[in-house]
Amino acid sequence: MASEQSSAPQNGQSGEIETHVVIVGAGPVALFAVFELGLVDIECHLIDILDKPGGQCAELYPEKPIYDIPGLPVVSGQELTDRLMEQIEPFGPTFHFNQRVDQLERLKDGRFRLITDTGQAFVAKVVVIAAGGGSFTPKRPPLQGIEAFEGQSVFYSVRRIEDFRDRNIVIAGGGDSALDWTHALAPVAASLGLVHRRDKFRASPDSVNRMLKSVEAGDMEFVLGQVTGLQGEGGKLRSLTIRDNNGEETERPCDCLLPFFGLTMKLGPVADWGLNLHENLIPVDTEKFETSEKAIFAIGDINTYPGKLKLILSGFHEAALMAQQAHAYVHPGEKLLFQYTTSSSSLQKKLGVK
Repeated sequence: MASEQSSAPQNGQSGEIETHVVIVGAGPVALFAVFELGLVDIECHLIDILDKPGGQCAELYPEKPIYDIPGLPVVSGQELTDRLMEQIEPFGPTFHFNQRVDQLERLKDGRFRLITDTGQAFVAKVVVIAAGGGSFTPKRPPLQGIEAFEGQSVFYSVRRIEDFRDRNIVIAGGGDSALDWTHALAPVAASLGLVHRRDKFRASPDSVNRMLKSVEAGDMEFVLGQVTGLQGEGGKLRSLTIRDNNGEETERPCDCLLPFFGLTMKLGPVADWGLNLHENLIPVDTEKFETSEKAIFAIGDINTYPGKLKLILSGFHEAALMAQQAHAYVHPGEKLLFQYTTSSSSLQKKLGVK
């Protein structure tokens, strides 16, 4: 059975949807949670504010390589999403895109009612919050008039490398995203410059070394300073004003600016759901990754516990343990026999293995 998709209701409130589990979010960890829940006969509906699955992986860096997924030496954000979607296809989850969960309440029978900003209502025995860091918006540099260039000449993410071919690109920032994209875009750019106010970087040593080698080879330029002005018209950049650390300003030809100054993360309505919070994260136990509220779980970057690592593979582990406890709530009184997919004929049947 293929995964189903739905968008916002056309006329506000629609019929209430009943399901075993509602997963808030549709990033990689949420997608793997569908797999783990499916293995124990639990059906899912997923709600995401974006218009497609994959979360930040697919939205912010679909072509950026990821190197720490077990068994995959290198995989792009979009490829990882595609593989996870293929893996969960046997369980037929339903996706609800372009919607945000605004309300969450516990009913008298112990189940939960969730209502999105479109008026769509869901009733479920279990809620799994896998919303990453919440809603995220790029940090906009304080440059006068930058809004007029956004989407045409100023971009806060790279969705398709080919869109930047033969452009005069300036990347601003000193973190992993900024340095990784200098490496990825150098082969397609007409010219490429990196602007950072310091010669120290908040990036991995490997990213820094690769950037410096590209500068040494003449494939790009590194400018010590910061962008202070934009020149152009009709949304099209012509040049940037760059001030160096001595206070001197120069004008650099540029038709594409990529500012990578990080993301501002906001929990949004999740903060009003009555859960215990710690620095905008949701504390959970490490046995089943349950929150302070029974049958509400939090997995992935949105949770916190001693020793937490914000890695996709950590979220996969959390999803597996969450599913074991969710089974007790969805199928009370039914004994859960732990099985391996390698040897269990019943699990292989669920997966369509011949």
